[in-house]
Amino acid sequence: MEAEARKKWILYSVVTFLSLAADQATKIWARATLPTQPANCDVPYDLMSHKCMGVAKPVIDGYWDWRLSQNPGSAFGLFAGTSFARVILSLVGIAAVIGMFYMLRKARNDQKILHWALALVAGGAIGNLVDRVYFGQVTDFILWHYGTHEWPVFNVADVVLVVGVGLMFIDIQKENKPKKEAAKLAKKKQMEKAREQGLVKH
Repeated sequence: MEAEARKKWILYSVVTFLSLAADQATKIWARATLPTQPANCDVPYDLMSHKCMGVAKPVIDGYWDWRLSQNPGSAFGLFAGTSFARVILSLVGIAAVIGMFYMLRKARNDQKILHWALALVAGGAIGNLVDRVYFGQVTDFILWHYGTHEWPVFNVADVVLVVGVGLMFIDIQKENKPKKEAAKLAKKKQMEKAREQGLVKH
């Protein structure tokens, strides 16, 4: 494997591992330390069976709390449902990881932004997949709110997934820019040629 290609895989492996480690470490911390009502409930199982609930612990008063919860759905609480949904979401997570690996193989060595994007998406997908396989639900604990509005509770895996997808869009725009410029230049040359042939008035 050439040096540049090796760097691509090293970056992917390191970023994926660090994303996964950060996600799992923060979830372990959240399950072990964040308060519940009633106190001393069996986390996460009593949360999953609704025998207890997380209690908000302010980080930035009025905007940001830690609040422990278990999410049976996907990122940000979407598609919550039955055990069938759990299987489907687990398969989607596995497919996403395989897809990121395949896309990295196809990516050029100079597509640095895409390399980061694929690694972050893979790390986030694996992070939530580990929870779903081990517990059947995903641990969430980050709550953003303003006034009476609350955004869905989320976790580090959700954050790196969103950042990764955002970087993918940036890479797509970057890749499309030369094509747009080439198309614009080709159109300009075509118009100039048409003027020379008298097909188009000046």
